[in-house]
Amino acid sequence: MSQNHDWMQRDLAVLWHPCTQMKDHERLPVIPIRRGEGVWLEDFDGKRYLDAVSSWWVNVFGHANPRINQRIKDQVDQLEHVILAGFSHQPVVELSERLVRLTPAGLDRVFYADNGSSCIEVALKMSYHYWLNVGRPEKKRFVTLSNSYHGETVAAMSVGDVALFTETYKSLLLDTLKVPSPDCYFRPEGMCWEEHSRAMFAHMERTLAEHHHEVAAVIVEPLIQGAGGMRMYHPVYLKLLREACDRYGVHLIHDEIAVGFGRTGTMFACEQAGIRPDFLCLSKALTGGYLPLAACLTTDTIYQAFYAEYDTLRAFLHSHSYTGNPLACAAALATLDIFEEDKVIEANRALALRMAEATAHLADHPHVAEVRQTGMALAIEMVQDKPSKSAYPWQERRGLAVYQHGLSRGALLRPLGSVVYFLPPYVITPEQIDFLAEVASEGIDLATRKHVSVAVNRDLHPNHRDPG
Repeated sequence: MSQNHDWMQRDLAVLWHPCTQMKDHERLPVIPIRRGEGVWLEDFDGKRYLDAVSSWWVNVFGHANPRINQRIKDQVDQLEHVILAGFSHQPVVELSERLVRLTPAGLDRVFYADNGSSCIEVALKMSYHYWLNVGRPEKKRFVTLSNSYHGETVAAMSVGDVALFTETYKSLLLDTLKVPSPDCYFRPEGMCWEEHSRAMFAHMERTLAEHHHEVAAVIVEPLIQGAGGMRMYHPVYLKLLREACDRYGVHLIHDEIAVGFGRTGTMFACEQAGIRPDFLCLSKALTGGYLPLAACLTTDTIYQAFYAEYDTLRAFLHSHSYTGNPLACAAALATLDIFEEDKVIEANRALALRMAEATAHLADHPHVAEVRQTGMALAIEMVQDKPSKSAYPWQERRGLAVYQHGLSRGALLRPLGSVVYFLPPYVITPEQIDFLAEVASEGIDLATRKHVSVAVNRDLHPNHRDPG
């Protein structure tokens, strides 16, 4: 019996995996990973897999990165954790200073959480509480985009719009306002991304004009709607949104948990619109994919609305046990060092170009509706009918066929439904990008054959989306 099989059996006896229909694993093996190095993951039988999805979009500088490793090792000998209420420590102060310097001017205060969903909860609560503190208790609703995803906790789900994640819990969710997304996938023929995104802003303008008196904030995933299928839009929408939020007296929350730290081609997506949100939510790549940490940055104006004598009860009494954990902060500091010392954003431009070149041929595939890209994120959308962009029935799980083929060839490609995407670590080489393109092309050819859906649907329970 292989070591992989032994570990898989032990796993299935005790674990309940995230974003998984566990019955799938009667036929789809769990892959136990023994070690990682760079872009590679290695299982207990010695097979390697190129991590094309950065292990749920977190790993930017490779597995077991020696520079991040060393920073954590040094920190663990000094301080592993301390309560952040009434106490502080060197790594959290240094990290906060650097985040304030790196992000758009005016984001001067940093509040820490443990993960992306929790960070979204912080921003939502802080926005609502701000309006309460300044005497506007009626401003308590949130505006969000269709097909958006902001996490799995209840308030985060409330501002999301991917039915697979939200429908079951509908009766628990907040009452939010949904506005059609500026996603450019269904733009009219001949219309460019900018024109379409600009035209779609009319929906947001109308919503804010009608509801601004009761709206605390608008929340968006800037430029890329990740779990919604890597759908993308033009920065002009963000610029128009910032102007409208200012005009109507509404906060703007940018969820850059997935797209921050270089993924879109700039350090932060908001830079491409030349704007500053009122809340900037960061996580995932913040620690290089090492440890859970999230940061919600906001303005001094918002901070001052909470700054008062204790008996006013205006304090923001939100907390997590591991807030600002020193080990996670040390990993984040090492990650920021690499960005600075290796000129990563500049180097990524060449890698992004190679991704475009390596996948360009797929635009002509009879079952590929679009190959789209923003920086180091590239998506290939498989469809049943190309001219109409008619989607495959989700029950057919076409993306699963690509995933299985990728594993057989030594690549971790975990599609979002029928969308195959590359979101690789920034240490990937041009040759490794070519390899991923080759494997993806083979997988798409296999997945779009008519008989595939029958075999896949017979054996496996549907679970067509992945939250990242």
